[in-house]
Amino acid sequence: MEQELLREAQERDGADPLAEKRKAFEVDDGTVYLDGNSLGALPKSVNARLADVVTHEWGELRIRSWDESGWWRAPERIGDRIAPLVGAAEGQIVVGDSTSVNVFKAVVAALRLAAEDDPARTELLVDEATFPTDGYIAESAARMTGATLTPLPAAAMPDALGPTTGALLVNHVDYRTGELNDLPGITAAARAAGARTVWDLCHSAGALPVGLDAHGVDLAVGCTYKFLNGGPGSPAYLYVRRALQPRFDSPLPGWTGHADPFAMAPAYVPADGATRGRVGTPDILSMAALEEALTVWEGTDIDAVRAKSLALGDFFLRCVRVYVPEGTVTPLTPEEHARRGSQISLLCEPADAAGPVMDALIKRGVVGDFRRPGVLRFGITPLYTAFRDVERAARVLGEILRDTLT
Repeated sequence: MEQELLREAQERDGADPLAEKRKAFEVDDGTVYLDGNSLGALPKSVNARLADVVTHEWGELRIRSWDESGWWRAPERIGDRIAPLVGAAEGQIVVGDSTSVNVFKAVVAALRLAAEDDPARTELLVDEATFPTDGYIAESAARMTGATLTPLPAAAMPDALGPTTGALLVNHVDYRTGELNDLPGITAAARAAGARTVWDLCHSAGALPVGLDAHGVDLAVGCTYKFLNGGPGSPAYLYVRRALQPRFDSPLPGWTGHADPFAMAPAYVPADGATRGRVGTPDILSMAALEEALTVWEGTDIDAVRAKSLALGDFFLRCVRVYVPEGTVTPLTPEEHARRGSQISLLCEPADAAGPVMDALIKRGVVGDFRRPGVLRFGITPLYTAFRDVERAARVLGEILRDTLT
């Protein structure tokens, strides 16, 4: 069976329409890198781009680069590059700040919009399985705005909507389990109930179709260092639906989001469009790396990426069933395609073995990660993950578990 799976992996790699994309990244066949859901691999062209920004744009042009090198408009320009990957038209995404800061902007703005429409809407629903930052920020935003915070499962949100619901903060993909939440259904239910939606796309943008415009999402945020390969600490982004932009009231009215920033006026007047989501001076070196990294998406269909992601996940789970001793791991990620993101999470039994097991995997050239308690995570990044990678990962995992837990 092992030879059959290995042969199948090689055949599927040979027929993969995205196989050439792997050559654009700093990856090699000596290591299986399945942690792109935490930090994407380096696109090869970023090195030369950053060198030019440092030596020419900063070193030679200096202050002139704000105009001549396009530094000042980078947040909007790069936002327009991200837009097609999340199903948004141009002019609705601005890049800058961290995910946490953008969550704060979006949640407070959503609560303000809801209260403006109906002062009784003072409840904020939050995905109880959310990434911790979202929960921390939501709790603070609720305190600041006088809202009531209600954590609950994402799937329960449509039934929990009522006349006092102001906004929902939901993760598109659960970072622990890899489960894909129902963005179209939850958004439609919220809109019908008169509530505003804020979606966290950190674990979905660049891995699967999102459809922000098509599904009527109000606000969304996301990081760029995972599936978008922008590099460690690369700036996040904020999406504001075009129809809401004139009413978007940021709780962080920074000078670069001003209608006339260089007037240095004492009173804040927000800029038009998504630009009003800007706060401070753009972080140019990180933005340049991100902008160059996004060039790997040129000519790539996000539907093809999703198809490969699902195929890789299916194949990995098949290999796990063959290679891994029964009773040592349990898949947490739903097998149904409609409920799966782009990672496979396995619950290690016993849970306290997960850390040592992942350490052993990394020592043998298979890089994933783990989340307490007991979750082994394997990220599938279709632009550079191959079928031979997931076959090898499952095979090595089985060998380690056989040696340590049986």
